[in-house]
Amino acid sequence: MRIRSTTILAVRHNGEVAIGGDGQVTMNTSVMKSDASKIRPLLGGKVWCGFAGSTADAFALLERFESMLKDYPGNVPKAATELAKQWRTDRAMRRLEALMVVVDAQQTLLLSGTGDVIQPTDGILGIGSGGNYATAAAKALVKHSSLSAEEIVLASLKIAADIDIYTNDNIKIHRVEAV
Repeated sequence: MRIRSTTILAVRHNGEVAIGGDGQVTMNTSVMKSDASKIRPLLGGKVWCGFAGSTADAFALLERFESMLKDYPGNVPKAATELAKQWRTDRAMRRLEALMVVVDAQQTLLLSGTGDVIQPTDGILGIGSGGNYATAAAKALVKHSSLSAEEIVLASLKIAADIDIYTNDNIKIHRVEAV
């Protein structure tokens, strides 16, 4: 049985940062849950992390990432790099199947099990089954509208929900104070 879930989108635009995700979890051809929360605050809400993939794997990674953030306070890129190195080289962690989007006041990062820590040039990052649709919509809205980052995330996730059958319109968005 294949479980599919989620679209996560982060947008950094005009001095604002927003991260949002839908709530759908699908198993084979059935919607198992429509209101899952796939975005979590870390360090008391200074850092937000959205995940796509296996939930248990994502929670294991979230715990390790929060530990790394405590080891490297104020240095999200260093914590992300250390987690990615460990994720790639540790025998047990290597099997974890998830992607993570991490945002704070200054950084937007993608973390993967292949050792990737990627900061998008334009501050727009989408993952999950509808990630590419949401990213495309966000890029267009950034260029051709005067919407806020939060409004762009909402509109883009709704567009992804209209296209991707594994994404719904039960959307949760969090703003992060940008520097």
